[in-house]
Amino acid sequence: MSGSLNRNAYFDNARFILIVLVVFGHLISPFRSDHHLLTTTYNFIYSFHMPAFILIAGYFSKGLFKEGYLTKVVQKVLIPYIIFQFIYSILYSIQDKEVTFTLVDPYWTLWFLLSLLFWNVLTKLFTKMKYPLFFAVLIALLIGYDQDVGGYLSLSRTFVFFPIFLLGHYLNQKHFNYLITAKVRIISAISMLLIFLGYYYFFPEGGRDWLLASSSYIDMGYEGQLHIAMLLRLVMYAVFFIITVCFLALVPKGNYFFTPLGGRTLYVYLLHGLVIKLLQETSLFEFSNTIEAVIVFTSTTLVISFLLASKPIIALTQPIIEFHRYVKRNKRSKQEITS
Repeated sequence: MSGSLNRNAYFDNARFILIVLVVFGHLISPFRSDHHLLTTTYNFIYSFHMPAFILIAGYFSKGLFKEGYLTKVVQKVLIPYIIFQFIYSILYSIQDKEVTFTLVDPYWTLWFLLSLLFWNVLTKLFTKMKYPLFFAVLIALLIGYDQDVGGYLSLSRTFVFFPIFLLGHYLNQKHFNYLITAKVRIISAISMLLIFLGYYYFFPEGGRDWLLASSSYIDMGYEGQLHIAMLLRLVMYAVFFIITVCFLALVPKGNYFFTPLGGRTLYVYLLHGLVIKLLQETSLFEFSNTIEAVIVFTSTTLVISFLLASKPIIALTQPIIEFHRYVKRNKRSKQEITS
């Protein structure tokens, strides 16, 4: 049975589910090697949660050629990027890590903000040429040869994930409507289960580096085998595409209690890293078995996600996360008072 896509509810549901998976992935990251189930879950999540996020971001970039669009993107990402780079530098200093404040080497989760800005700029350039997706993939394959790119300005992830953003830009509502048919949902559910089992038993050692897309071919151990590395990156794209499509097919399209929170994922994304860093200093994550670990990680993830998307947290942190919107709202309030 098929149905029309409720654009806002569907994408808000997708965003919130994805941000929960982002939080869960970051939460279990330091402990994944202690439990094979967590390792498998981590690798599986990283195969689609950021690709799906990036695809959706690309889908909503269709206003790119409107006047003032890029200015809004700059305001939305650069101000919080600078602020949170500063906050992380302080946090790492407190934790006795030797770091200095920098704007060219994003700390932990902040790479996405810089890449989001670059993806919009690149899309504006690439859509003016013939075969933009082909050249986007070609550059992504070639960028792996450059050992100096890496995390600098998040350039490696920017170019490797850019084809996904660009693909999202070219998608329309009909493509997503096709995914919500009952037949596609059933196939997707079975496929994701089989892929998860495949990851559990056969996921290659070192495969995580391919999913993160932040290392050169040489850094991943493929010096002298660069042609093989390019082939593996193409395989990585195929994996990203298949699992991302399966995930998007399973996203519910109706309105649920968590649907409104899908519009607040930026807050969860920026704040959850700080919360996780603080929680890691406690004894909360000491487990005797895998089941206990899964229960604690899952419940902690849900608490963090719902808490950081709550209205009190939004009101408290809006001045630093959405400074431009906060300023506009204050100006509007003053105008209403004086008028």
